[in-house]
Amino acid sequence: MRVTNPVSIIDQQKQVFRILKYGAEVLQRKAAPVTKFDAELRKLFDRMIATMYAEHGVGLAAPQVGVSQQVAVIDISGGEDRSKIIRICNPEIVESHGKQSIEEGCLSFPEIRAVISRPKHVLVKGQDMDGNPIELEGDELLARAFCHEIDHLNGVLIIDHVSALKRDLIKRRIKRKIKNGEWG
Repeated sequence: MRVTNPVSIIDQQKQVFRILKYGAEVLQRKAAPVTKFDAELRKLFDRMIATMYAEHGVGLAAPQVGVSQQVAVIDISGGEDRSKIIRICNPEIVESHGKQSIEEGCLSFPEIRAVISRPKHVLVKGQDMDGNPIELEGDELLARAFCHEIDHLNGVLIIDHVSALKRDLIKRRIKRKIKNGEWG
């Protein structure tokens, strides 16, 4: 498991990761399933949660921090109710219905937003930190967060959901940011 070096510390125990931006290869590959449920996995979850809160996100997938494993964290409360944190390994959407089209952002695409269609309701199966099977349902924002993070675990990015024209505009904007030293 390759982990990106942390860049800051939230507290004595939990370090945050650097979020990888579009262009990093690991973001465009399907992540490996989790097969080892141990203390290292728990540490990864803790650091991902600390990173998600530090970056003001509602979800984070392991590839976004340089770890090619099927691990994601979600908290649609934005840290206001930490009992709502979802930690999931090897998630897959097994049922979905409805449709919602809302502007969406991504920590790996800072300052870039796009209207993306997602299911309004999803049923997700996966495993918890101990490897036990879990089944979770999500509506509205939680359904969107599940879809977004599972996309990351499958190497699918928000620009893969937009038209070719919009994708080209986003890529041009990113190239300008790279040229100006604002991306990386």
